Amino acid sequence: MILQTTFPGHSLWSSCSANRLHPFLFSKRRRRSSLSYWHFNRLRPRLFAVAASENGVFTSPEIAKTFDFTSEEGIYNWWESQGYFRPNLDRGSDPFVISMPPPNVTGSLHMGHAMFVTLEDIMVRYHRMKGRPTLWLPGTDHAGIATQLVVEKMLASEGIKRVELGRDEFVNRVWEWKEKYGGTITNQIKRLGASCDWNREHFTLDEQLSRAVVEAFVRLHEKGLIYQGSYMVNWSPSLQTAVSDLEVEYHEESGTLYYIKYRVAGGSKSDYLTIATTRPETLFGDVAIAVHPEDDRYSKYINRMAIVPLTYGRHVPIISDKHVDKDFGTGVLKISPGHDHNDYNLARKLGLPILNVMNKDATLNKVAGLYCGLDRFEARKKLWADLEETGLAVKKEPHTLRVPRSQRGGEVIEPLVSKQWFVTMEPLAEKALRAVEKGDLKIIPERFEKIYNHWLSNIKDWCISRQLWWGHRIPVWYIVGKDCEEEYIVARSEDEALRKAQKKYGRDTKIYQDPDVLDTWFSSALWPFSTLGWPDESIKDFKRFYPTTMLETGHDILFFWVARMVMMGIEFTGTVPFKYVYLHGLIRDSQGRKMSKTLGNVIDPLDTIKEYGTDALRFTIALGTAGQDLNLSTERLTSNKAFTNKLWNAGKFVLQNLPSQIDASTWENILSYKFDKVELLDKLPLPECWVISKLHLLIDTVTASYDKFFFGDVGRETYEFFWGDFADWYIEASKARLYHSGGDSVASVTQAVLLYVFENILKLLHPFMPFVTEELWQALPYRKEALIISPWPLTSLPRKSNSIKKFENLQALTRAIRNARAEYSVEPVKRISASVVANEEVTEYIVKEKEVLALLSRLDLQNIHFTDSPPGNADQSVHVVAGEGLEAYLPLADMIDVTAEIQRLSKRLSKMQTEYDGLKARLSSPKFVEKAPEDIVRGVQEKAAETEEKITLTKNRLALLKSTVVVT
Repeated sequence: MILQTTFPGHSLWSSCSANRLHPFLFSKRRRRSSLSYWHFNRLRPRLFAVAASENGVFTSPEIAKTFDFTSEEGIYNWWESQGYFRPNLDRGSDPFVISMPPPNVTGSLHMGHAMFVTLEDIMVRYHRMKGRPTLWLPGTDHAGIATQLVVEKMLASEGIKRVELGRDEFVNRVWEWKEKYGGTITNQIKRLGASCDWNREHFTLDEQLSRAVVEAFVRLHEKGLIYQGSYMVNWSPSLQTAVSDLEVEYHEESGTLYYIKYRVAGGSKSDYLTIATTRPETLFGDVAIAVHPEDDRYSKYINRMAIVPLTYGRHVPIISDKHVDKDFGTGVLKISPGHDHNDYNLARKLGLPILNVMNKDATLNKVAGLYCGLDRFEARKKLWADLEETGLAVKKEPHTLRVPRSQRGGEVIEPLVSKQWFVTMEPLAEKALRAVEKGDLKIIPERFEKIYNHWLSNIKDWCISRQLWWGHRIPVWYIVGKDCEEEYIVARSEDEALRKAQKKYGRDTKIYQDPDVLDTWFSSALWPFSTLGWPDESIKDFKRFYPTTMLETGHDILFFWVARMVMMGIEFTGTVPFKYVYLHGLIRDSQGRKMSKTLGNVIDPLDTIKEYGTDALRFTIALGTAGQDLNLSTERLTSNKAFTNKLWNAGKFVLQNLPSQIDASTWENILSYKFDKVELLDKLPLPECWVISKLHLLIDTVTASYDKFFFGDVGRETYEFFWGDFADWYIEASKARLYHSGGDSVASVTQAVLLYVFENILKLLHPFMPFVTEELWQALPYRKEALIISPWPLTSLPRKSNSIKKFENLQALTRAIRNARAEYSVEPVKRISASVVANEEVTEYIVKEKEVLALLSRLDLQNIHFTDSPPGNADQSVHVVAGEGLEAYLPLADMIDVTAEIQRLSKRLSKMQTEYDGLKARLSSPKFVEKAPEDIVRGVQEKAAETEEKITLTKNRLALLKSTVVVT
């Protein structure tokens, strides 16, 4: 009898979810049909399982219980050895090109890397499958400051100082370090599955990229866009170099606000201004005192002179400026333009002098008089003690400061006026603004266009020089014996510089090169085109792949890197370097906090991969939304590891229910099924037509989401279809045909559909989860090519909306019966009777799927009755409604032992009644209601109402059961 070939256990009745199958869904202990086609088929030789593992790379799910994460590296190496990462130019269509944001050569993999690698690899794999020549161009950044620091620390451990080695020898040591350790980050990125063309890998100090950097500098200088001058920069005293704004991190720290008297020259003892400052040591650089023009407290002192304390009577003017905040401190501002960005800008606007009181090592210079040579913080302490002694110290009080610290060394950054090289940015920014305005460049998410426009509309000149030894040496040479500010030569090489110098100054002229190097961001700004051969625009790669398609990176470097690439790309190539900019957010911990070693909440990607697998990590971090931060938790990773296993088990089920490859006639029948025409779908049974229609809808939706870069939607939609439709419903429904009567012809339809749907699921998921999907793909029979290069599923394939609606009705009926069984605690193995009441149209298609209904709902196949009106025993049955025009009656006597259930419910009712009486007694007591806290009283009221509702339901159920006993 057909019901004997069923599945004991509780897979469909797991308490975790009515719509999620038990994790043991595909375990071997569940398969017990000794006469079934499925069991007979399992005993045949599995030739495609052998084929999948014959090259030593892939393992079939028929052999391995779960997907082995340690096989990922072998799969990756196989892809690379087959040349799949290189662009296939034979395809001839518009190429899809991404330049990888070059990680620092000193870097070690963190979740930020995992984010960009995952998102970019998703894009690359998708477009590769879409048939486009695809190039993902990798590389690393020389990271001037970071790398120099690493090597200096290494030398220090050997007792060697950089200056003792000399520049050339130090640079040689850095290159040695790079050759030995520089590949670490590259290998770690490969571990994430990055399908880059490693044959085209670049390093920002490569000969080709270095040539591009020099060419860019020379051209900008020739256009008058590069100049040298002394301006305010972020100065790192320990690194002895200017640093970019991006390399300065601001921290809220406890500090002190110092109140100091500045006497008014020519006034009495009572004529003084009290100034509040957090940095009293900079008073030696004061050039003016400012008050608000409408501040009545100080109006009488405007245009007079103040005496700077401890400077032997140095006078500075008292001026008025509307930008002074009357409410901060005392409303009096000391202007020290040599040591504060705001003061510097104000001084330049007002024409005030710039006075620097600090050396490059953050000690005070001769301007500070007796304090010369003291460290800035030591000077602060001594200065305050002296101010107290002279009676010029008013008070000091705690104050929260926003302290700028070096991202690399952690020291306090000093705003300092320094002689540097700058790029004039305004004319470059205008073109970059127009690119977005005209639609030549699209920023995703669109809201970041406002930030982009704001930055470029308020852009300042870019300080591009750094006082380091590691990096691109500035291509400027000075004339020995000449003023270097006035007499210098810009050239593409030292030989060219010498020829120019000797031509201008004579054959005996000697030159020397500027000791500074260029800001690392300068070479990075050229990355999209320098890596393709620029300035030689005749190179094939440049002609084929430039401009690139996509630039994907974190939103925090939209200005520091992205905008500069846009400006440089337009300037040097006449074209925006990419069509799209996709910005991702930060990865935070489960509580939404930024990951940091201080908090101890850093999640290591490599540790995560060992525990959960690369696919689970990739799937987890790809479900975020563009531009928004993502909270990463072990719960999410665990869930998606389970998803990987579910996919593996589904593959195992599909494979174990396919015929052997030696069964040529059966395979010929299976492979003859096509699903690309509506009339072909019309011939399919309802479950098969439903799942294929849902799949075709999914392919359209997912493809549209991929094209819009809505990767979170892609992941969620595919996940829901695979787990919610394919695994939970279709695989279960397929067992009615695979394991029961009907013959090989019926089974072959189901086998063809299983194979078709599963292979398309693998295709849709491959960009997200490349390893497990490739492993499963290789295990499937008749694979002509690797999944990584297999064609993307076609869109606009047929679908039958009426079949979807019909199967949804069958699902609703199944859920209603399952819920009733659960409500009455019916044992999972117990088969029950059912009378299905429906109109003629509904009955017609439900009857055809009677076996599926029986299997999914645990019904006794011989006692399922179909009618258009309620049965005679309706009053002794549980009535369930699946939807309009479809309901069922489940006889209670079939579901439970009525007498035992009456006894159980009677005891339960008595217990609930006692609890309810106690709650009502408390609520009837004025003492309790008046004196107990309001939330306590409300809680008792809610519990009483809930208990009363349970009592009513239990009484109704008891009445129904007792009526059943009477009838019986």
